[in-house]
Amino acid sequence: MKLNHKKLYRLYKEERLSVRKRGGRKRALGTRAPMAVPQDRNLRWSLDFVMDTLVSGRRFRILTVVDDFTRECLGLVADTSLTAPRVVRELSRIIESRGCPRMIVSDNGTEFTSNAILAWQEKCGIEWHYIAPGKPMQNGFVESFNGKLRDECLNETLFVNLSEVREIIEAWRIDYNTNRPHTSLNGLTPTEFAARPTERHNRNRLYLKPRAFQGSKSLMTIFSSLRNPYFPTCPINVPSSNDGGVPLPSVNASSDLGYR
Repeated sequence: MKLNHKKLYRLYKEERLSVRKRGGRKRALGTRAPMAVPQDRNLRWSLDFVMDTLVSGRRFRILTVVDDFTRECLGLVADTSLTAPRVVRELSRIIESRGCPRMIVSDNGTEFTSNAILAWQEKCGIEWHYIAPGKPMQNGFVESFNGKLRDECLNETLFVNLSEVREIIEAWRIDYNTNRPHTSLNGLTPTEFAARPTERHNRNRLYLKPRAFQGSKSLMTIFSSLRNPYFPTCPINVPSSNDGGVPLPSVNASSDLGYR
């Protein structure tokens, strides 16, 4: 039987055979505003998943939890299935020893947008921030950590079973927190940065504020070596005090640098 395409379309419409278009996946309602840089520990955690395979070809996933301020890896949870209730249990376990964060950042994965997660974060009073779909750079701290985890551990190791996976990644996590210095932390490891004294801490740049002009001798030596052949009588202004409260003498090129 042959049908003209116009008649086929007419019969198709008359019999209402049109296929219903599938709607987009529902996404959780959450804040979409730009996030401020955290200024203390436990202000913001980031969550994400990393996937890898065993030598048998069986896939497993790793839940990564990072403190955005101290850069500490708070947890690496490996299993073949990580559901929303399991994520809730692991976060509750970390909170028991670490304390409760003010905000948690994640993508829009189904594990993070489920009713179990929404009910738990409301019960604990934690603000949950969902990044914009397709914008992993908005969760840059944990994405950077995931890259290091994959390059330095997952890609370098063949895993036989889940027990071996958990043992190896936990050893790597401890080494990452205690022995690995970070340039963004002024050369400190995450554990050292988290334990540092904070009275002289510059919160905007995430490193300890250095003591400017530690002593007047070294500063005077530098200024005494300066020569200005064009303006020999021009005074050189030196700060009268420094961050440490040590007074510094003023320097005048015409008197102190040998000009008469």
